[in-house]
Amino acid sequence: MLIEFTVKNYRSIKDEQTLSLVKTKDEEQNGFTPDIPQNIALSSSAVIYGANAAGKSNLIDALAFMDNMVRNSQKKQQGDNISVTPFLFDEQTANEPSEFEVVFISEGVKFQYGFSLDKEKVFEEWLIAYPKGRPQEWFSRVYDDKTKKSKYKFGTHLTGLKQVWKSATRNNALFLSTAIQLNSEQLKPVFNWFQSKIYIIDSSNISPRFTVKHCVSGINKDLVLQFLQSANIDIHDIKIKKEQFDPSLLPNEMPNSIKESIIEELTGQEVIKEIKAVHKTKNGNLVDLNMQEESDGTQKFFALSGLWLDALKNGDVLVIDELHNSLHPKLVKHLVELFHNKKTNPNNAQLIFTTHDTSILNQDVFTRDQIWFCEKDESQATVLYPLTDFSPRKGRENLEQRYMSGRYGGIPFIKEFQISKEA
Repeated sequence: MLIEFTVKNYRSIKDEQTLSLVKTKDEEQNGFTPDIPQNIALSSSAVIYGANAAGKSNLIDALAFMDNMVRNSQKKQQGDNISVTPFLFDEQTANEPSEFEVVFISEGVKFQYGFSLDKEKVFEEWLIAYPKGRPQEWFSRVYDDKTKKSKYKFGTHLTGLKQVWKSATRNNALFLSTAIQLNSEQLKPVFNWFQSKIYIIDSSNISPRFTVKHCVSGINKDLVLQFLQSANIDIHDIKIKKEQFDPSLLPNEMPNSIKESIIEELTGQEVIKEIKAVHKTKNGNLVDLNMQEESDGTQKFFALSGLWLDALKNGDVLVIDELHNSLHPKLVKHLVELFHNKKTNPNNAQLIFTTHDTSILNQDVFTRDQIWFCEKDESQATVLYPLTDFSPRKGRENLEQRYMSGRYGGIPFIKEFQISKEA
């Protein structure tokens, strides 16, 4: 469960920006109260609006960067660069580290974890746990420019081979990632949240692999078909054809490093060769269509089906950039409301997404504390802020109309454009 995410000095984000899923006191719907010592209510979803190039995608990308860094930084070799980009439109921030922090709940415990880094090294890293409601600092590190090494501080509540993990942590890697690689049991709930409880998806390039996983099982395939049919997508059956992975089919122009990684991962495994959607005609005949022959919307909804079913079943955090792409507004609303319904979301999964679809920008779908906006300030830096900053009237204010009229910001300002006759 995600409580809040904070990022500073990353791409278009200059100053510290925080996305919070903590519900306000006067909003009760579309949320839940996790079973932890702290009395805190969280939203089941959050939607982010904003003009093109306002920084919505950079906010999602910042969370994806943090997730990838936690899961993979231990694989870096000494001297490998970190693929991070600070805010470049300011001479000071261009040479300062980027900072990331997430507050979340994993296995019934609240954690606060973060780090700051540049392209060469980790400057700071910290982890605070709240197992009984009170903070316990498990570890922190700060880079010392004089010694060119990090100074560590370990709390008494963190057990295990701390000195061994410390010695093995390179300047360009995270202590958390390294300790997990060296079998820290106590830190597993923190690492596992990144590895298996949060999924960050670019909607323009969604893999159908999660849905295919369900379709190879008869019972789960029926659930996928029900999910598709609930959205008025008339597919009678799904056929999956697999074959052994053949490295010779990889394109010659693919970089060797990527090719070697794919070969290492897929050698000896079966890969998808073909996905077919089976349709039933008016006369009862069955017709097979390659999934690529289906509409873009059908292909996307099929790919989303497995992600939605997994998240709702397991209580995961699903983060999607531009959910509306290729989907009818009613389908977007349907997907969102599955997270708001206790019957379809019994395990408190959460959905965070960006969109330009304003048809769902109303208080029948969202409570006021679930709606956020992005816009650029005078320095071209992204600013993130909630609808609650404007104190809209509960249940009465036309949010879509006021947003489109510029009441809340986060919209493009169209300037006059002309083409002269001489052009």
